[in-house]
Amino acid sequence: MEISAQAVKALREETGAGILECRNALAASEGDVKKAKTWLEERGLKKAEKVTGREAKQGLIETYVHQGRVGAMVEISCETDFVARTEDFQKLAKDIALHVAGLGPKYVTVEEIPADELEEAKHDNGDNLNKYYEETVLMNQPFVRDGKVTIADLVTQAKAKLGENIVIRRFIRYELGK
Repeated sequence: MEISAQAVKALREETGAGILECRNALAASEGDVKKAKTWLEERGLKKAEKVTGREAKQGLIETYVHQGRVGAMVEISCETDFVARTEDFQKLAKDIALHVAGLGPKYVTVEEIPADELEEAKHDNGDNLNKYYEETVLMNQPFVRDGKVTIADLVTQAKAKLGENIVIRRFIRYELGK
């Protein structure tokens, strides 16, 4: 089957994937755009899994202040300064800073929760801690701009798109009067 340059260009604009990847996706899906997107998504998740263990020493610190009353500062790392300067990485950092300011999580990951606080949460919520994690753990929270996607999903998508390990190191949130 012949794959047109217009089809490759359209898929590239929709997904942000490389030209060759888009061409291969369209060829593998026999020109079906929906199947090609699924193919790219699966490949992206595999790519994200491959980079997860790699060391991330570069990155940036992003801030967000909402109407001078609530502010957040987030440290996000990646592998190279090249990726840290990309528009996609900077947008991810800005979105996460906005999310932290809006929802006020307490921890980045579940592993950071102190044992005594976790025991208290188990006592209060029973063995089902999912709701507690959604309220207090950044990576488990639904993204403030799209409730269907968690912050962990957002980071995984960025890893797949940028081809580097991305780690949210820490954050702090300030609220006037608290």
